[in-house]
Amino acid sequence: MASTTRTERVNSVIVGAGQAGLSVAYHLQRRGVPFVMLDANARVGDVWRRRWDSLRLFTPGKFSSLDGWPFPGGRNHFPTKDEMGDYLEAYARHFAFPIRMNTRVERVSRQGSGYVVVAGDERFEADNVVVAMANHQRPAVPVFAADLDPSIVQLHSLDYRNPSQVRDGAVLIAGAGNSGAEIALDLVKDHRVWLAGRATGHVPFHVDQRPSLVILMRLVLRVMFHRVLSVGNPIGRRMRVKMLHGGGPLVRTKPYQLKNAGVERVTRVAGVRDGKPVLEDGRVLDVANVVWATGFHAGFSWIDLPIFGADGLPAHEGGVVADAPGLFFVGLHFLYAMSSEMIHGVGRDADRIADLAARRSSQADSARRSKAA
Repeated sequence: MASTTRTERVNSVIVGAGQAGLSVAYHLQRRGVPFVMLDANARVGDVWRRRWDSLRLFTPGKFSSLDGWPFPGGRNHFPTKDEMGDYLEAYARHFAFPIRMNTRVERVSRQGSGYVVVAGDERFEADNVVVAMANHQRPAVPVFAADLDPSIVQLHSLDYRNPSQVRDGAVLIAGAGNSGAEIALDLVKDHRVWLAGRATGHVPFHVDQRPSLVILMRLVLRVMFHRVLSVGNPIGRRMRVKMLHGGGPLVRTKPYQLKNAGVERVTRVAGVRDGKPVLEDGRVLDVANVVWATGFHAGFSWIDLPIFGADGLPAHEGGVVADAPGLFFVGLHFLYAMSSEMIHGVGRDADRIADLAARRSSQADSARRSKAA
């Protein structure tokens, strides 16, 4: 029997109930704008809960709160990934946001001056659509990964949880950014580990030690990441181009820590030879496992609008899509500033986008009333 599609009229649709979506919801609710949030996960915060077991945030509790409700517990405590997931779930419950979980958005298309959002057998007509998701939705793995010997265990960093997932023997981690470095330290206790890729640089202080918590963390997060490295000044605009297509500096992990732990740094993985990974310098590695910490594709193919570049990223100015009025993005990497996808920084973007959405909705309501009259 064919399913029946239900159509619902709503002012605004927020796609995604992570920290970006919840931030937008908070600011829309403050403005009295009706909305519905749609999320494919079973629980708010599941994106955090599914990350590797030893993951902790790079920011302490005092920098890990969303607008309107502080993170519980010690201000200098670095939350675990489960604590962050639980905080987001409690935040949504505290403000009683209208969220529909287990609802995956399959299509977003234009209809007149508004939009149609399709999620299974549900169909929404809206003035505004806010895509509140980061631009790393689909794992990126090189094509030659398929040529590796079938006996080699392959995981993407998105699917890595703990060392029990890898088999006995050496591990190659492809990608030397934050995820690759932290997973390397997680695995090197019981495995020989090679970490492949270019050096991304590192933050020149320990984020979880005083005086970093008091002085440097505040300087980096509130001044550098939030204000200096933004599209509002020339330094930030130049940095944004580099950051969109390259990895950021190591935050918690330091190069000397990797070396002291026994992690071996090697050049990037260039291909496969006789079923084994071969490096850029021609060296062939005999490994039992490969963890691909090689980034993500944007994953926005479900948006049926000609707003994307060759890299799959939307053309926008601070989350506003000029060619699609009423379509907004929040939570993208360097949307407006380095802090745009960070918990302490997403609120500024959410507030601005919510204000634009509220204004547009008011204009649309006025136009409908005039037409009815």
